[in-house]
Amino acid sequence: MKRVNVNRMPWTERKSPKGRFHIRYRNVAAAFRSAKTGPRFRGEPPFEFAVLRIRPGAANFPFHSHAAEWEFYYIASGTGVMRAGRKRVKVKPGDCLMCPPGEPHQLINTGRNDLVYHVVANNSVADIWHYPDSGKWGFTVGPTFFKLTPVTAYFSGEE
Repeated sequence: MKRVNVNRMPWTERKSPKGRFHIRYRNVAAAFRSAKTGPRFRGEPPFEFAVLRIRPGAANFPFHSHAAEWEFYYIASGTGVMRAGRKRVKVKPGDCLMCPPGEPHQLINTGRNDLVYHVVANNSVADIWHYPDSGKWGFTVGPTFFKLTPVTAYFSGEE
C-alpha cells in the first residue's frame, strides 16, 4: 500500500504564453509513482487522479479528444462551462461529468474565483489525441509521446 495526503502536496502551475490556459494542479497519481510514498507497484495503476484549479477567465487545456481515454470530472467549487463536442454546458459545485473517448472537451472558468475540480482518467496503455481548434494530432504509447503533426509547441495555434 502507498499513501499520500493531497492537502500536503504542493500546487504545480501551468499556463500558456498568453494566459488563455492557466491551471494549478496536484497530480496525485504522480505522487504514487514516487519512491518517497513507498515501494514501487508491480504495474501502473489503472487510473490517474488529480486536483486542479482553473484561474478566472482561463481554460484548463485546449479543446481536445482522446481515442482511448475516459475522463471523469467532479466540480468541487467555482463555476464554469464544459465545452463538450458541439455543446456548452454550465457547471457548478457537485456536478459530475463524464467525457468518453472520441468526444472533444474543455473546461472554462466563467466565474470570479478559481474553478476547482477533480479528474479521474483511465490509464490507457496507448492513446491518440486530437485538438480540433488547431488541427494537431499525436499519440502516446506508455511513457513515449509522439506528435503526428509537424513539430510545434504545445499551445501553438490555440491562443
